[in-house]
Amino acid sequence: MIDFWLAAGLLLLVALSFLLIPVLRSRRAQLEEDRTALNVALYQERVAELQTQQEEGVLDAAQMDAGRAEAARELLADTEGVAAPRVSRLGKPAPLLAAVLVPVLALGLYLHFGASDKVELTREFSQPPQSMDEMTRRLERAVAAQPDSAEALYFLGRTYMTQDRPADAAKIFERTVNLAGRQPELLGQWAQAQYFADGKQWSEKIQALTDEALKADPKEVTSLGLLGIAAFEGQRYQQAIDYWNRLMEQLPPDDQSRVALQGGISRATEKLVASGGKVAEAPAAKPAARLKVHVDLAAELKGKVQPGDSVFIFARATSGPPAPLAAKRLTVADLPATVELGDADAMMPQLKLSNFPEVQLVARISRAGQPTAGEWVGRSQPLASSTTAPQTLTIDSPDK
Repeated sequence: MIDFWLAAGLLLLVALSFLLIPVLRSRRAQLEEDRTALNVALYQERVAELQTQQEEGVLDAAQMDAGRAEAARELLADTEGVAAPRVSRLGKPAPLLAAVLVPVLALGLYLHFGASDKVELTREFSQPPQSMDEMTRRLERAVAAQPDSAEALYFLGRTYMTQDRPADAAKIFERTVNLAGRQPELLGQWAQAQYFADGKQWSEKIQALTDEALKADPKEVTSLGLLGIAAFEGQRYQQAIDYWNRLMEQLPPDDQSRVALQGGISRATEKLVASGGKVAEAPAAKPAARLKVHVDLAAELKGKVQPGDSVFIFARATSGPPAPLAAKRLTVADLPATVELGDADAMMPQLKLSNFPEVQLVARISRAGQPTAGEWVGRSQPLASSTTAPQTLTIDSPDK
């Protein structure tokens, strides 16, 4: 903050200079006026002395005129270049009073409308926190300074959860949802915090939050984990196993939480068997989709394209979101080429080829490198996403 206040002080000095310079100029003008008055007094004194000498007979009329003329020349020489005095309507006290009021008023306005707290927070966040408590205090000040920042609220809620403050976290996540909308991840975080804030007691409110989150995103991980915990606590071990298995499918292979999650599944399995139950077999996983596509350029277009033009090859659902499900990027120089499009090439985890029964293959040439618009395109007929036979795609039509 020191550099900020130094810069503000420098700007204030510049502003004050516009007020104080006229005051200093008026003082110099006053000195010049005083010197002119002194010269006039000396001239009058000289003339009076000459008149006395004339009356005493020391000077005749001609000498008297010559002496008076000499005194007048000296007066003119001393006062030459002195500007006429300017009369200020405001007077001298007004600029001085303004010079005092300007910094006071500026400081008051900044403290009321300014953002010194945000400047200080920016400086603080540029340095790593020394402890979790310090991080929490920073986030709390950030939320106070920016109450409409959903991002700041979200991180504060997550921090409260790590500090075992679920009641505070639930309130923060509720505010976040009100600001950012009812996004599945936020609903899951809110439900989880509310569950622990209520002493691990399930309620209709928590059920509604998890239902809404999973309806919008069936793979929302926080809701799946929470429903598994609630089912385990309620001795509904098969449901706990089912929820946690669904969660396991969403986690990366190297995710450290998989170990703890697998331990939970094992404990639920043991308790289910001990109570005389039998673990239901998990439904067979849907095989991953993989489409093999041979892409070539029509002969009549080879003279109309350039080797560096981008070629986008993608599959999209015939009935579903318009976004590509899987995509690859080549150049015209790479054609003809054979590529594979599969679940591993998904643009978004929830939009995999295997999740849609029917897709269409598209290959587009775009000189500007834009996947959504280009000059030439080739499209296939709709085909099943489970197709294993190699497909051929020819770029042969203007892109409209």
